[in-house]
Amino acid sequence: VQLQASGGGLVQAGGSLRLSCAASGTTFGYNAVGWYRQVPGKQREVVARISSDRTPNYADAVKGRFTISRDIAKNTLYLQMNSLKLEDTAIYYCNLVKRTGEYWGQGTLVTVSS
Repeated sequence: VQLQASGGGLVQAGGSLRLSCAASGTTFGYNAVGWYRQVPGKQREVVARISSDRTPNYADAVKGRFTISRDIAKNTLYLQMNSLKLEDTAIYYCNLVKRTGEYWGQGTLVTVSS
């Protein structure tokens, strides 16, 4: 099982990025999925999740700016990030929770500059 995250990069504050997470060896289906982020020296924190009942939830810090979605046919998870702020700088990880276990992508770095 592999989750391959991509789409990170350097963006100016106020800009947008779309992260993607492609799954191989498994399927996202309608299992719980999410995006997390981590800054060096801090704990990994949840950014957005879609629970198994398909309800999206967002961290307060990103509500109204980020949107999580998935394309079942493409077996890909997305995170659209708009109005990016300096404090959004972090490594972003995708996550999948299935009955067989929990899986993480390798992380993609998002750097927001002033």
